[in-house]
Amino acid sequence: MSTVEGNNWKTLHSGTVYDNPWIQVDHRKVITPAGKPGIYGVVKFKNKAIGIIPVDDEGNIYLVGQYRYTLDEYSWEIPEGGGPLGEAPLAAAKRELREETGLEADGWKQIGRIHTSNSVTDEEGFVFLAQGLRQGEADPEETEELCVRRLPLREAVEMVMRSEITDSISICAILMAARILGI
Repeated sequence: MSTVEGNNWKTLHSGTVYDNPWIQVDHRKVITPAGKPGIYGVVKFKNKAIGIIPVDDEGNIYLVGQYRYTLDEYSWEIPEGGGPLGEAPLAAAKRELREETGLEADGWKQIGRIHTSNSVTDEEGFVFLAQGLRQGEADPEETEELCVRRLPLREAVEMVMRSEITDSISICAILMAARILGI
């Protein structure tokens, strides 16, 4: 077993093979930690992942349901979205919560930082707890057909445990919030 915590990979060449407004895919020729030549594909995200656990005064949270094209299935998730790299994660969280649910919050706390799939992507995520909620008007993006569901946090934890919620940011956020709030 290695005890080295530094970078034991060597990049020989990196080139972009795909690029759009949201992601860039690089193909890299590398020397592996074993000293052998190899290749690596890296998906670089152009936004930070932002997830919010909105908790009302009764201890309920809000999930957002939507069809996910990449999975070809319906998905229940926490309110989440992308925050531009130059934008503060909290500002992005406030905007995403309002856009997807119409909710605004008086109290905000960052409860986690995650990497969503660190074997192939550099995507960094931030998870927030939002409390002191007020209802306003939602303003989803044109690609979003959203259904908002209010339920006890304990029920959301059970949905995670039954694999009814499979989105990685949602799983992390729900379990973190449950731990923090003593559920």
